[in-house]
Amino acid sequence: MKTREKIVPLSALRGMLDAARTRGKRVVLANGIFDLLHVGHVRYLEAAKAEGDVLVVAVNSDSSARQLKGPGRPVMDERGRAELVAALNAVHSVVIFPELNVESLLEALRPNVHAKGTDYTADTVPERETAARLGIRVAIVGDPKDHSTRSLFAGLRGPSEASGATEPSRHK
Repeated sequence: MKTREKIVPLSALRGMLDAARTRGKRVVLANGIFDLLHVGHVRYLEAAKAEGDVLVVAVNSDSSARQLKGPGRPVMDERGRAELVAALNAVHSVVIFPELNVESLLEALRPNVHAKGTDYTADTVPERETAARLGIRVAIVGDPKDHSTRSLFAGLRGPSEASGATEPSRHK
């Protein structure tokens, strides 16, 4: 399947997942903004995929990303972010969603597992009550939160912005 074909509207995704479940497949839902794709994202999504057979990734829309992250974000538009995520081998489908959390997607898609990154705990997952009510297992997956988009942006800005130097910073 071509990368862009993995980005589907919610209405089409429901039917795809129903068909997968009919074949005995376990569905996993992961989500995020993915403003600057980095190794932490890849590890999170690969670990999420290990929780089931079909990995659906919900990517925040531009408007919800802006509400969550503030002015100047996202730096890449929602279609570009969705396409990068869809290009990853672990990802089966991508859906763009406008809400601030994925409670409505949990209701609509009824995945077997809701995967969240290690920046969450079982007690801090925003959708934990909805998942529990629907019988969806919450899994905290990925490597320790040693990578973040915010720190990557800070590194890109580097010490040169703080000191007024004109040379770009060099990172090894």
